[in-house]
Amino acid sequence: MTKEIQQKKYKCPIHPEVHSDKPGKCPKCGMNLEKQEDKVKHKNMNHDQPDVQEHKSGLYTCPMDPDVIQEKPGNCPKCGMKLVPLNASEHEGHEMHSSMEQEFKKRFFITLPFVLLTMLLSPNIQMWLGFQLIFPGRELVLFLIGTFIFIFGGIPFFKSAKGELSSKNPQMMTLVAFAITVGYIFSVAATFLFPGESLYWEIATLISVFLLGHWLEMRAVRGATGALAELAKLIPPAAHLLKDGKVIDVKTSDIKLNDVILVKPGEKIPIDGIVIDGESSVNESMITGESRPINKKKGDKVIGGTINQDGALTIKVAKTGADTAVSQIMKLIQNAQASKPNVQHLADRAAGILFYIAVSVGTLTFISWLFIFPQGAVFAATAAVAVVVVACPHALGLAIPTVTTITSTLGAKNGILIREMKGLEIARKIDYVVFDKTGTLTKGEFGVDEVKRIPSSKLSENEFLSLASAIEVKSQHSIAQGIVNEAKKRKVTIPEVANFKSYPGKGASGKVNNKTILIGNKTLLLDSNIKIDDSASLAKDKTPVFVAIDNVFAGVIYLADIIRPESIEAINKLHAMGLKTAMLTGDTKDVASVVGKQLKVDTIFAQVLPNDKVNKIKELQSNGHIVAMVGDGVNDAPSLTQAHVGIAIGAGTDVAVESADIVLMKNNPLDVVKAISLSRKTNSKMVQNLAWATGYNIFAIPLAAGVLYPTFGVLLRPEWAAILMSASSIIVVFNALLLRRAKLS
Repeated sequence: MTKEIQQKKYKCPIHPEVHSDKPGKCPKCGMNLEKQEDKVKHKNMNHDQPDVQEHKSGLYTCPMDPDVIQEKPGNCPKCGMKLVPLNASEHEGHEMHSSMEQEFKKRFFITLPFVLLTMLLSPNIQMWLGFQLIFPGRELVLFLIGTFIFIFGGIPFFKSAKGELSSKNPQMMTLVAFAITVGYIFSVAATFLFPGESLYWEIATLISVFLLGHWLEMRAVRGATGALAELAKLIPPAAHLLKDGKVIDVKTSDIKLNDVILVKPGEKIPIDGIVIDGESSVNESMITGESRPINKKKGDKVIGGTINQDGALTIKVAKTGADTAVSQIMKLIQNAQASKPNVQHLADRAAGILFYIAVSVGTLTFISWLFIFPQGAVFAATAAVAVVVVACPHALGLAIPTVTTITSTLGAKNGILIREMKGLEIARKIDYVVFDKTGTLTKGEFGVDEVKRIPSSKLSENEFLSLASAIEVKSQHSIAQGIVNEAKKRKVTIPEVANFKSYPGKGASGKVNNKTILIGNKTLLLDSNIKIDDSASLAKDKTPVFVAIDNVFAGVIYLADIIRPESIEAINKLHAMGLKTAMLTGDTKDVASVVGKQLKVDTIFAQVLPNDKVNKIKELQSNGHIVAMVGDGVNDAPSLTQAHVGIAIGAGTDVAVESADIVLMKNNPLDVVKAISLSRKTNSKMVQNLAWATGYNIFAIPLAAGVLYPTFGVLLRPEWAAILMSASSIIVVFNALLLRRAKLS
């Protein structure tokens, strides 16, 4: 039989059971039969379509600062870098970020041998290590190597500094560029103009360390701007357009208002519309958060990006472009990112101030020692250079990155992935934790809550479940899988089924152990003229599946979304920490109320659509609360972004993960407690490091400027300034390393 069907080359797109070896029309619906090879060709249309372009949002972002999002190409207003397409293909996007990452990596490894050679040739290094390497022209060799490192290794910093200066926002890159330039100029002068210790090895190591640091930073930045791109990927690149009785595959972007399209079982719905023919169940959880598949029939609305499950649907396009649900969600995310309270990069701000302090104090130092307290040009220049070198943000540049690197490692060991450090910094201040219900507090999958048979039934509960699961095992529907999983959990034997038949959007039937089994919704039984017993009361907080045996009503299987066993403990621990909790869900008030009472959450928001979820977060924020949002669905992306801290369950969609600051990798709500503990410990180390780095500058800059020289004859020379600068960096790193020993409660 199978071989015979395979030989038939033509098939109806709506009625797959209709086959023919010749072209023609379907005897059931009159549609043109499609070639089987065409079906194979387009079977994977939602994945690899080289001839069809992906839906794009037309947004651009900065590869160094993912908070910057603009609708047009141009330069980043913060650092001056060229903006890259936010919705580039996965390969293209990774290539763009990777090219910048590789730039830092390449320059670091190419300059590293020369940095080591510069150190070996440095007189001070030789003196400290107790060896000598003296030969004619050594200073010239140091000059040539130092010049190469300065130019080749410094190019990225000079480019970024140019961008910062162009935007009139000098920050860390500007000061780095300024410091290495002043150090290099001083070294060149010490080589050719006046005798003195050059700073080639100090400048070389400084450049090397910053190349390494920015290479590691770019690894973290890569992929940080994917929320809008992942939302756009929900929309399939192509659609089946129905025109003149033919099915034509077209780009989704070419679909127009009032066009008629066909969506086959298992495919994504390409665009918002209204069903004009067919019946099916549609999984809308990625858009609305509703855990139950929604039955769709003629006249019902469907949303682009959702998944058609078990029946063919003919849809009339009702919305296109920016009016579609996915586009609206994308816009909400963009607005949330723009309006989100921005925790400033303290190190960059301090470096920006330090730039002006270094330039001002350095200039004042030079003028003072040259004119006011005349000590000669060499003395004045030496003191001025010492000020700039000692003010270099070496320790300031390491103060935060070293902590965040160790924090990321510590978090990963505890099942916590840090995607946005800004969120972790503010997590210690949160006083309200808002959970999405489906997939977060619950598993987002149906489980059997109760098996109810008619009073006169002679079947045991397991026998009843065995007959039902025999039919449902043939279905891919999430409700059917819930029943089958319960049977397997109870180790119930699942018998073979004969004459299986599916009723899209309603249920299925078949012959099991010589019994005719009909299982599905209430409509299916009523359409089959089967009277449903009054004892089968409908539970508003549960999904009923009706079962008939030999055309007689036999009972009901009630299913409900399964609550995670860790959720109750997590809520209790958050309460013990003095935090309030809330639950957001698209479910009805009855369903939400039952779950909320079991979990003992403080606030329940039911029947909440995606834009309303954002409004609920804003409402809590407007009342002065610091809000953390914990969710996992695409519809959670705007609210995850709007919240002060977005926390996503690891098994959630890519969009939720990309939109969040923190990802719980173990699907365990208890990790929310760990994340808050990690936030507090991380913040403590950041404050300590920043206090040391800034305190060191407050002490070292006046010392380098020579304030103690008139009284005590103490002057911090450039080489000692560089050593002090390096020592401060070592202290900062050591303090950050202590975080590894932290225990998260």
